[in-house]
Amino acid sequence: MYNEEAVLGLFAERVRPVLDGMDVGYEVVVVDDGSTDSTAARLLGLRRSWPELRVVRLRRNSGHQAALTAGLNCARGQWVVSIDADLQDPPEKIPEMFAMATERELDVVYGVRADRGSDSPLKRYTAAAYYRLMRRLVGKEMPAHAGDFRLLSRAAVDALRSLPEQQPVYRLLVPWLGFPSGEVTYVRESRAAGSTKYPLGKMVRLALDSITNFSAAPLRVATRLGVATMALCFVAVIFTFVSFLLGETVSGWASLTIAVLFLGAVQLICLGLAGEYLGRIYSAVQRRPTYFVAHDTHLTDAEPTPAGPTDLPAQPHLADDDPPFGENPGHRGNGAMPAAVGDRAS
Repeated sequence: MYNEEAVLGLFAERVRPVLDGMDVGYEVVVVDDGSTDSTAARLLGLRRSWPELRVVRLRRNSGHQAALTAGLNCARGQWVVSIDADLQDPPEKIPEMFAMATERELDVVYGVRADRGSDSPLKRYTAAAYYRLMRRLVGKEMPAHAGDFRLLSRAAVDALRSLPEQQPVYRLLVPWLGFPSGEVTYVRESRAAGSTKYPLGKMVRLALDSITNFSAAPLRVATRLGVATMALCFVAVIFTFVSFLLGETVSGWASLTIAVLFLGAVQLICLGLAGEYLGRIYSAVQRRPTYFVAHDTHLTDAEPTPAGPTDLPAQPHLADDDPPFGENPGHRGNGAMPAAVGDRAS
């Protein structure tokens, strides 16, 4: 969640009856991604009547994928569903996803959008182009129009947590793992309340992260572009030499200016692509955490407030005798349904 005070009441009204009706133990992990409105205060108020609600507040706005990472790291269930607070992805589909996973022994169930009528024409076009490109990079195992609404088994969550990704893009990482998967389709609804937190700039950033995290194709494009430019220049040299021999050369600045600008643009593009990858290598070497937890109600409820630094660790610490949700002592295999909530969806 990020500045979602307007939708909190509706979110609780729709999510809680669904989870209460499933007859399994569950927790709802709400990741507050550094909201600046009253989201955090209202969440703490909701906890008074909803004990299964767990609030994890990040110290600053860290971004959508970082918030999802925090949710996956904190969720303790044998099954984990990620869903955004804007209710464009219907929580009523969670029981269907859970039933499909348990009956067919799947580790991943994707929520796939069967209709994007609530999106603008520009959003539909750019989303279609994004998924076509990503399927070429990752493979056809990536379902089209599957965002971050999905169900994961504990094995899939642990596999994701073991990856050394500094800037993860989960809609690509999850299908890349290759776990048995299924799909549940739904019609994407309009945002229940509030305004979108995922403008065009952030969508472009997500696309860039997706491409550079999963493929070196842009670097190869730069190489090919350089080779093509060199071939074009070679042809231009031959043309100029022949024109000189025929006495048809005319001194002029237009052709020279165009050539210089074209070559300069190609060089800048190549340098920019190389710099993008170099920057990611720099971030990976730094190993700087992508988020910091300022407050976790599970930890504060479980133990007294410790003296010392106020920042909580990024990884939650559970007691040795604290079993994961969905697993009763002496009995295994009973699924849980915690929902690790991110801040926005595209």
